[in-house]
Amino acid sequence: MTTYGNRLRLLAAGVVILLFVSPIYVTIVNAFKSEDDIRSSPAAPPLHPTLSNLATAVGRPDELLQQGLRNSLIVVACSIVLLIPLTSIFSLYVSRRRTRTRATVLALLAAGLMIPPQVVLLPTIQILTAVGLDHSYPGLILSNVAGGYFSFGVFVYTGFMRAVPDEIIEAARLDGATGLRIWWSIVMPLVRPATATVAIFLSLWIWNDFLNPLFILGPLTGQTITTGLYLSVGQYQTSFGQLFGIMFLAGVIPVVGYLFLQKHFVAGLTQGSSR
Repeated sequence: MTTYGNRLRLLAAGVVILLFVSPIYVTIVNAFKSEDDIRSSPAAPPLHPTLSNLATAVGRPDELLQQGLRNSLIVVACSIVLLIPLTSIFSLYVSRRRTRTRATVLALLAAGLMIPPQVVLLPTIQILTAVGLDHSYPGLILSNVAGGYFSFGVFVYTGFMRAVPDEIIEAARLDGATGLRIWWSIVMPLVRPATATVAIFLSLWIWNDFLNPLFILGPLTGQTITTGLYLSVGQYQTSFGQLFGIMFLAGVIPVVGYLFLQKHFVAGLTQGSSR
């Protein structure tokens, strides 16, 4: 009975993994196939690999891929540069409060994770319009900072910073260190795995975001890579080879970023699970 149960769980795990991996597989194999091969057998491996899809995606006259990647990198970098210090400083403050105060703050932040982004999209656009930041990259970046991304960063950092001994912080204060010096020189090096975890998750979420760039920026201001993919789909006819080429190239940067930070990312997951 136990052996049967183990086999059943293994089969269920294999099906779940297949469901997650299949879109990635389809994107990779079709990025190197001709248009006719894609339409005839989209799930088959490329028997005659070609780089024409990638060349066509890079050589578009409107430079949709280049502009989309550049805009996405700018939005992600600026958002992360603001989110990391803001969430870590606030988490340090929260982690040093009494249990009841900390629980109240975290409960309020949990609402930011439970409310769907679509619900607050229209009020966000109205606020940005009132302050003159609609259809602008600063408006998009501020909407990222003020959304559920902030709540997620605080939740991750708070768990790590609660494990930082109070004696270390008190000793630094006795030596005359200011609050900013304690945060930057003492606390942040100790929670480096948390920083990598927050940076990876938030970067991927912001990179893959579609609704905020579409409605806050608008098609006339420019597009990120996700809205660029949407614009590359024709109303009556679509070049699937070119589309898969853009999707493949758009996924390279997140993968490279993950491989660069995976050591700290795994450390962050294992340390967080033991606390």
